[in-house]
Amino acid sequence: MHHFNWTSIPVSLHVLWQGAIVTFEITAFAIVVGIVWGTILALLRLSGSRLLSGFAAVYVTLFRSIPLVMVLLWFFLIVPQFLQSVLGLSPNIDIRFASAMIAFALFEAAYYSEIIRAGVQSVARGQAQAASALGMTYLQSMRLVVLPQAFKAMVPLLLTQGIVLFQDTSLVYVIGLADFFRTATNVGDRDGTTVEMVLFAGACYFVVCVVASTLVKRMQKRYAR
Repeated sequence: MHHFNWTSIPVSLHVLWQGAIVTFEITAFAIVVGIVWGTILALLRLSGSRLLSGFAAVYVTLFRSIPLVMVLLWFFLIVPQFLQSVLGLSPNIDIRFASAMIAFALFEAAYYSEIIRAGVQSVARGQAQAASALGMTYLQSMRLVVLPQAFKAMVPLLLTQGIVLFQDTSLVYVIGLADFFRTATNVGDRDGTTVEMVLFAGACYFVVCVVASTLVKRMQKRYAR
């Protein structure tokens, strides 16, 4: 039987909080950039241009067909060298955090794109036709008429994808970035309480996801009314 020792958790809360900040920063950045870039991809895919639509389709298919952990490793191996050569950064600077944020944002954009594209297509065509009759361009009708209605219906789905993204941030463990999960396991290895720290980290992820899921369900009921 394993004898649990939880004493290392209270004294390590400040260290764990620093790791949690990294996790929340990656999540927030990936959500914001992912939604913005995903919206652009969705509009490109719905456009009448075969070139633009084809580019968006290839992008979405590519990122949705590759495991996230592989994308993280690619960006960890490629982006640091690229940034160092372009910006002239010192090789001693740890830019794993930047590479992780870029990888998550570009990866999640593919999923947000499909959610947004479905939301745009759910808006009645008459809305866009009415905007065109008023003299609006394609971009104006999307920005002022279609997208506001689509996003109102898509908010629960976008937030649900954000919860999945929050869970996936633990994969930065493979590139050695000190997020919440990595920090918890480091503390466990240091104090010989790996089992306790992994259980504690899992409980924290569980609480955050349950609270976020509850808020999403309330929003769904609100929009349904």
